[in-house]
Amino acid sequence: MNKDINIPAPHEGQAQILKNAKRFNVLQCGRRFGKTTLGVHIALFSGIAGKTYGWFSPTYKLMSEQWTEITRQLTPIITRTDKHTREVHLINGGRMDFWSLEKADAGRGRKYHGVIIDEASVVRNLKVKWEQDIRPTLTDYKGKAWILGTPKGHNYFHQMFLRGQKLNDDWISWRLGTKDNPTIPDLESELRDAKNELPEAIYNQEYLGVPADDGGNPFGVDAIRHCFIDQSFHQTAWFGWDLAKSHDWTWGVGLDDYGCQTKNIRFQKPWAETKEHIIKETDYVPALVDSTGVGDPIVEDLIAEGNNFEGFKFSSTSKQSLMMGLRAAIQQNRVKFFDVSLKSELESFTYQYMAGGGVKYTAPEGMHDDGVIALALAVERMRKGNTDGVIRSTKGFKLGTAKAAAHHGIGF
Repeated sequence: MNKDINIPAPHEGQAQILKNAKRFNVLQCGRRFGKTTLGVHIALFSGIAGKTYGWFSPTYKLMSEQWTEITRQLTPIITRTDKHTREVHLINGGRMDFWSLEKADAGRGRKYHGVIIDEASVVRNLKVKWEQDIRPTLTDYKGKAWILGTPKGHNYFHQMFLRGQKLNDDWISWRLGTKDNPTIPDLESELRDAKNELPEAIYNQEYLGVPADDGGNPFGVDAIRHCFIDQSFHQTAWFGWDLAKSHDWTWGVGLDDYGCQTKNIRFQKPWAETKEHIIKETDYVPALVDSTGVGDPIVEDLIAEGNNFEGFKFSSTSKQSLMMGLRAAIQQNRVKFFDVSLKSELESFTYQYMAGGGVKYTAPEGMHDDGVIALALAVERMRKGNTDGVIRSTKGFKLGTAKAAAHHGIGF
């Protein structure tokens, strides 16, 4: 087979990992070390060898660059690609399957010589995805796994890293920093500037690969955990709606008078149906709705239907203020939620330090924030709905409501 495929050689740090690899390999690395590039390197050589590999990412958006690079490099030996199923078929019988771990049962029914889990630290429910979906795909061929990511607190990805640190025939893990990538120009001065600008815990996590106690999360992972409860079945008092942008979802969050989540509504519909669905679900409850860009005419129509709707225009300043309000509510235990996907979005949020100073709260690149925005809008509507700007006390409410509030741990 005379097909020329030129694969760049791994840098020194990557080469050491390849040399000492075992069956299950966990890389907990600083940003820009080259962990995803190493994953691409492994995928390309596996394809040339006629192997069947699975590439798993938290979202399709996060895998798009790797899909493009791998299909470009393997073009001389590709017989067919399917953009819908994300499959690459090769003339030597090899195949590459690309999976978004947003998809239920990703990889089920397949068998692989190896898998690559990219950005594993921000995969929702990684433990379940690994144990129930991905690990069984390696059984037939006793395949290998490459689990790659920058740490995000002491989550399941970190537990996998710790497993690889023990004396084990099958598992091995590495921690390498940004400094271990010799291909980045003027790296020493860049690292020095970053260390001077960032809090120590964030620098250690993002550049050295050492997980921060709070996961670098602006809300605080422990605070999020304390706010996670069963669904409230009291009457919905406030609503927040984040409207879909292109591939996103429209997401609505309802809260009762104590800030406990009563409703979680998530859907994708044409704009006309979206409006009708929001009106039906909100049912005259005061609601704050994202009115930015394409949302503006939708909100105008909603307001025309009922005065319970109010628009919220996002800018860098207004979003930051909204996120700070949500942060205060979570850390002061003034809001509670039951939806697992919403909890995962909150846990994946991170800091972004701005060049001119200050901090920005945001979802990691390629991840969604629809639910977080909907919750923040509901919390803001609840705050505005009270004359003193504070969540109401139990005084004046129905019998049993105070008991329920105490059960949920709401403080007054």
